[in-house]
Amino acid sequence: MIHKFSKNGTNIVADVYSGAVHVVSDVVYDLLDYITEDNRELTDEIVKTLSLKHSEEDIREAYEEISFLAEKDALFSKDFYSGVVKNWKKQSVVKALCLHITHDCNMRCKYCFADTGEYGGKRSFMSSEVGKKAIDFVIDKSADRKNIEIDFFGGEPLMNFDVVKDIVEYAKARAEETGKIFRFTITTNGLLLNDEIAGYINENMGNVVLSIDGRKDKHDFMRPRVGGQGTYDDILPKYKKIADSRNQDNYYVRGTFTSNNLDFAEDVIHLANEGFEQISVEPVVLPDEHEFALKKEHIPTIYDQYDKLAEEYIKRRKDGKGFNFFHFMIDFSQGPCVYKRLSGCGAGHEYVAITPEGDIYPCHQFVGNEPFKMGNVFDGDMNTEIRDRFMNSNVYTKEKCADCWAKFYCSGGCSANAHNFNGDIDKPYDIACDLEKKRVECAMYIAANK
Repeated sequence: MIHKFSKNGTNIVADVYSGAVHVVSDVVYDLLDYITEDNRELTDEIVKTLSLKHSEEDIREAYEEISFLAEKDALFSKDFYSGVVKNWKKQSVVKALCLHITHDCNMRCKYCFADTGEYGGKRSFMSSEVGKKAIDFVIDKSADRKNIEIDFFGGEPLMNFDVVKDIVEYAKARAEETGKIFRFTITTNGLLLNDEIAGYINENMGNVVLSIDGRKDKHDFMRPRVGGQGTYDDILPKYKKIADSRNQDNYYVRGTFTSNNLDFAEDVIHLANEGFEQISVEPVVLPDEHEFALKKEHIPTIYDQYDKLAEEYIKRRKDGKGFNFFHFMIDFSQGPCVYKRLSGCGAGHEYVAITPEGDIYPCHQFVGNEPFKMGNVFDGDMNTEIRDRFMNSNVYTKEKCADCWAKFYCSGGCSANAHNFNGDIDKPYDIACDLEKKRVECAMYIAANK
């Protein structure tokens, strides 16, 4: 299977199963409309048809190039992944936790999937006891796995920062006892950031995610305080300070775009202009009836924005003023391991979320959805039926992925989105699929123009 597209005079051909990405001439690009995986012969009729645009010599030379790439398994390569899945005896261990430090928040974001922190339940804070029990749980469930990821999440985790510190210090002590290595991340809306908290984060957190939606008017409209006041002016200087203190690395400013800011490329550019070098602005995921939901009719506009952003990305890098945009950062030389390409984030079997009460869910987006409750850290066990359902889900169990050229970049997409929109973790969310393919094309185009 191959995928080809042309953008601003750059012709790109991706070979799906080998992962090879080629920049090709016009004649090779055109010839690949006729030379296919099932039909490799260059006939006189094909030559005659293409001779209206290209010389016969160039056509035959292009054919030799295509044949060479095919011989090297860099074009029309065979699907070896299906054999991996057929013989897959995967036994996952839990190696990452999303700790819901609070089910409460000091903002009232209009698109919040977590019901402004309540997750469909009540406002609550995690205790140190629950957090420490979660650390014991992941140490036990990680088996021989040495490296463990802990993400402090909410709500707003800085509202319960003393417990964050208790958990970090406990994990460090347990690491010395067990030989485990913990890496911590925290996600914050920034309102409670101060020098003391920032210093602790810089000393202890491998990564920090700083929530901001871009331009002041867009951010303040979507992300007000509980009383309705804007938050942009409060957080921007704090974010600049923490980004610089981390040498513009190991952090992200992370925003969300909705139907209210379909011109989101301007938000990314705004954040870059403010000096941030690690940027992620993600599409919102909301029910169709929500006033800020993204819909099918928005897709052409969103595509245009990704195209605009890709051009700006290339220009700034050439000018020595580059930044990283999360969705364009794809390693085309090697990429993730085979198992990650097949099964993605590991939600429900390698990665789970823990509520303030210690309940276990497949990920933060399933929290509060009772049929997906997997157990509690005080019991020390997980529902194996739910775990195995997630563990056995991969791009080959998802019918829609069968003919998709981008399936090994998204690994079949988000299970929570699939369930929420289609009632089945094996039925991907259509809009997410469309946007992922566009972002991968943009990333390929950027790589071709380095």
